[in-house]
Amino acid sequence: MELQPVYSTEEWEQRVGAAIKTLRQRADLTQNELAARANVSLSAVKYIEQGRGSSLSTFVRVVRALGRTGWLDDLTPPPPTVSPLAMLAERRLDAAPTRVRHQRPPS
Repeated sequence: MELQPVYSTEEWEQRVGAAIKTLRQRADLTQNELAARANVSLSAVKYIEQGRGSSLSTFVRVVRALGRTGWLDDLTPPPPTVSPLAMLAERRLDAAPTRVRHQRPPS
């Protein structure tokens, strides 16, 4: 089992902020341009790049504007391929006893 490094919240914010800054620079965008693309304020971009916190909404907008939605996909589980409710309903149908009523011959 490989041990993962453990970072504090502040260290994670710094690491993510630095990664976002690097991506922005590689895309040859200014902070103003990224803010406009992400529909967030310039100060929001500055804060996120400095690792000084951000709302989840701002983070998602910036990540989407940088074309890195794969980051978001990695944070969320894949949707179920089978509905548990559908399986339960199917099981109930299969398990339900079927009664066959026979008519008695008239006496």
